[in-house]
Amino acid sequence: MSQPLAVLPPVNLALFGVGRWGTHLLRHFSAHPRVNLRAVVEASPERLATLKSDLDSSNSDHSIALTSDWQAAMALDGLDACVIATPAATHYELIEAALKKGLHVLAEKPLTLDVASSQRLCELAERQQKQLVIDHTYLFHGAVREGRKAIAHLGPLRYGYATRTHLGPVRRDVDALWDLAIHDISIFNYWLGESPVRVQCQGSSWLQLDVQTSLSPNGLADVMWCRLQYPSGFQATIHLCWANPDKQRRLCVVGDEATLIFDEMNWEQPLVEQRGRFAKQDGWFTPQQIETVPLKLANSEPLGDVCKHFIQCVEGGERSPISSGTIGTELVTVLVALSRSLEQAGQWTDCADK
Repeated sequence: MSQPLAVLPPVNLALFGVGRWGTHLLRHFSAHPRVNLRAVVEASPERLATLKSDLDSSNSDHSIALTSDWQAAMALDGLDACVIATPAATHYELIEAALKKGLHVLAEKPLTLDVASSQRLCELAERQQKQLVIDHTYLFHGAVREGRKAIAHLGPLRYGYATRTHLGPVRRDVDALWDLAIHDISIFNYWLGESPVRVQCQGSSWLQLDVQTSLSPNGLADVMWCRLQYPSGFQATIHLCWANPDKQRRLCVVGDEATLIFDEMNWEQPLVEQRGRFAKQDGWFTPQQIETVPLKLANSEPLGDVCKHFIQCVEGGERSPISSGTIGTELVTVLVALSRSLEQAGQWTDCADK
């Protein structure tokens, strides 16, 4: 008779930050069958009070500690992991402290705001033999996962382009580049299997010219146009704006045989192959074989898959192949180079430059 499999104990977890995104993380981890949520940390007294009221009204487990003291939460006995959903400027201190205490970490994007600190956290996670996973949610989206396979159907790749615009929310800690660009860059990188070597960025500020940060000494930019050049020669252009009522979430890769289109605002067919090519006849180029082919996607919620993936990495003791700290550092490297180009009025900048 075969021996029964050992049942692993649940992962004891603390959540840091229950703002707009942290609230969604709380929902998923509260419902995860392999998670024991031990603590929720939030700096805002109003949010903590609201959360306590919600837990009381839902008759939820009152063993969850609600506190504004992140150090006390991190020191709880038996804690295995934590989720960091706080402003990016706080990431380094919190992630470093968590890793030093032997905790696995899931952190909201971006990992940090500079390359050196991101690299240090990756090295620390390696030394501690703990998992460091970054919440690049789009890498778990069904359209993005399917798109990576569909790239092979496009023929030789020519170029890519993306647009990400909306009316708010307007942030005061980072500009629209750091708020928005990481999504499209992560998708291009994932689909292509490579990271940009040179970038260019130009933009304008209207709303917060008076807000200067180390990354944005000339005010927080509200709109920008970014160009990415990859080792293969592929180039992509990204248009970003958080002050445009025309909400768009569209990314395309153009090939010789077809264009792969991920349009998040197209609820019924978010990922399609737009096929078509030219035939040259008597010196004229005539479009032929034009066809729109919707691609079938897995039906799941991306953020829910992020949470499941993190717990699998913790229990399996394996680095994330999709969204590790190393991948997060590559994206921070690109963002830093884009910020440098923006500050230098759109000069091409090597991503390898520090």
